[in-house]
Amino acid sequence: MVKKLENIEKREQETGYMIIDGHKIRNYFKELDPEIKIEMLKKMYEIRHFEDQTEQFIIRGQIHGTCHLYVGEEATAVGAIYAVEKKDYITSTHRGHGHCIAKGANIDIMMAELLGKKTGYCKGKGGSMHIADVTSGNLGANGIVGGSIDIATGAGLTCKIKEKGKIVVCFFGDGAANRGNFHGALNMASIWDLPVIYICENNIYGMSMPVKEAFNISKISDRKFSYGIEGLTIDGNNLVEVYNTARHFADYCRAGKGPVLIECLTYRWKGHSKSDAQVYRSRKEVKSWMEKDPIPGYRKFLIDDGVLTEAEGKKLEVEVVEELDQAVKFAEESPFPDPGTVEEDVYA
Repeated sequence: MVKKLENIEKREQETGYMIIDGHKIRNYFKELDPEIKIEMLKKMYEIRHFEDQTEQFIIRGQIHGTCHLYVGEEATAVGAIYAVEKKDYITSTHRGHGHCIAKGANIDIMMAELLGKKTGYCKGKGGSMHIADVTSGNLGANGIVGGSIDIATGAGLTCKIKEKGKIVVCFFGDGAANRGNFHGALNMASIWDLPVIYICENNIYGMSMPVKEAFNISKISDRKFSYGIEGLTIDGNNLVEVYNTARHFADYCRAGKGPVLIECLTYRWKGHSKSDAQVYRSRKEVKSWMEKDPIPGYRKFLIDDGVLTEAEGKKLEVEVVEELDQAVKFAEESPFPDPGTVEEDVYA
């Protein structure tokens, strides 16, 4: 039986399709321009090195307030966001730097925001957890667990009523899937056939609570049955799988067939936040997931596919590091906002 299934999957791939969690999905990635494939690798590098630099700022006390790093989860953000159109919207989370970069944000302006500078996306008043770039379709991050779910559902309703052709990609964590608004929002999206791709980034822990103790189901995506929608669980560290799945369901949502719930299995290398002592997991566990690093995995895939050479891959990473150095310089040299503007740009 296993051999038969392997033969079926191999045949499907050869004919331009993949079997992902029981779904027959076209291999859209195979049809992509090589330059886009390389650009996606660059975005993953940008996220990784941006977060590494952010961690250094935290250590040096240059970032005030808490901060949540996206290291290890890069394939989910890049794969999903590149699978939709630039005109489409995303909603983000407290761990949102990766989503913001993948959506095309300027890393100079992002870095300035983290340091509370006037030149930041929110004029230095939002900080790490509240970066937004509405001009690019990023409706923003927020510090409320599951807050993105309600925003995305509202945006999905707007898309259906006023902006036909647009869809919303909603990122949230496994912990958010146990909040009441998750159920209310997905039920509403279901009965109104809203064009929303709900992406649960299951990184195994909701703060310090392991998923295996917080859920009595094997897959979070199985909650699709409660709302009569499509859903599946995929490898969130496999960019090609994430891209093909999101691309498939982007067309599905755009055609007015309703929302979908995609669970991406991934792992955060760092603590929940900068104050996390991480006493709830072992070094062995972290090491085992670091060996599944999505970046070298994707880079090897491109090299094996003849899209780029190993030397070109290394050169690309060097270029990203140089760009990050410039972003740091821009942020550190930028001025802080005038204290007299503290009540400006505040809404209630």
